[in-house]
Amino acid sequence: MSEAAIDDTVWSAVGDPIRRRMLDILLADGVGTATTLSDQLPITRQAVAKHLLVLGQAGLVSASTAGRERRYQVDQAQLARAVAQFRAVGAGWDARLGRIKRLAENLQAAQDTPAQN
Repeated sequence: MSEAAIDDTVWSAVGDPIRRRMLDILLADGVGTATTLSDQLPITRQAVAKHLLVLGQAGLVSASTAGRERRYQVDQAQLARAVAQFRAVGAGWDARLGRIKRLAENLQAAQDTPAQN
């Protein structure tokens, strides 16, 4: 599997807007706990913990224990792999859409050209 191959777990994890916001917060703050994240989001601490579990299973965040707290931070290497996947998929769609556009333009040009007998 290439580095830019599709990873459904990662795509599913970042498909949720709350989890994307959590990643934004963790990237900005460097580290966070379920409590500090729930203070910045419109969801409960328990919901944050569930979202962190999904992000952890996708490898996008890692946790460390500090006393009674679990501190979460973004796994930069996994995030870079995810970004590479997104770029590869985007490039693929750009190429497909370019082909569709050229086909549509060719069809339009053929319709606009008067038929010669």
